Amino acid sequence: MNLNNISQKEFERIEAYLNGLLLDDDLTAFENILKKEDGFKAKVEDIKTVLTGIETQVLKEQLDIFHKDIEQTSNDNVSTDIKVRTLHWKKIAVAAALIIAAGSFWLISGDSNERLYSQYFTPDPGLPTTMSSTNNYEFYDAMVNYKQGDYKTAISKWEVLQKAKPNNDTINYFIGVAHLANKNEETAISFLENSIKNDEFPLVNDAYYYLGLAYLKEGNLEKAKANFKHSNIDNSKALLSKLND
Repeated sequence: MNLNNISQKEFERIEAYLNGLLLDDDLTAFENILKKEDGFKAKVEDIKTVLTGIETQVLKEQLDIFHKDIEQTSNDNVSTDIKVRTLHWKKIAVAAALIIAAGSFWLISGDSNERLYSQYFTPDPGLPTTMSSTNNYEFYDAMVNYKQGDYKTAISKWEVLQKAKPNNDTINYFIGVAHLANKNEETAISFLENSIKNDEFPLVNDAYYYLGLAYLKEGNLEKAKANFKHSNIDNSKALLSKLND
């Protein structure tokens, strides 16, 4: 979902359509755009999802109050219960309107990048840990920790190797993806940037992909898209398409 390219005016018009407030010529014009403009239907669906989420959150926050009031009026007559119910549904409607008016839509849309990141990010599976070469024992020993999800230990072991070989593409790459898996995207970026300097690096496409994800998590969409463009991985292409919608 990418809501960053939807203006406030366009949002309000789509909201009016979803609420059945567009009539006659306005409705006809809107439906024509819906049929003919590429990507517009997706925008409508995205905003529908956002509005549903707002309504659900407001309802959740008001539900306990509603139930509490109902319990307090359990000994009163039915008409009093109806008044309480009506009152709280009015409060819910007002709260929802205030959320949108205060700009919470734009806060929610800001979170869309993080949701997209969560949807696409999975840690690199790593390299086979056969331990067949004693010369690379330290590297593969750390790889075992990495595969077990002990990213902190893996990073500490790889960093010892990286100090001796600061320009090693493979070491920089795996330190970077380990930091990203450990939710430290800022540090991950510096190592992943080092890993893409060599176009001949066998994992360069993966490096561009994870670097794009790191920038996406940080909210830097331009750098995210620039790195996804350099990767031929299918997920890179899919993310680029979503970010350009």
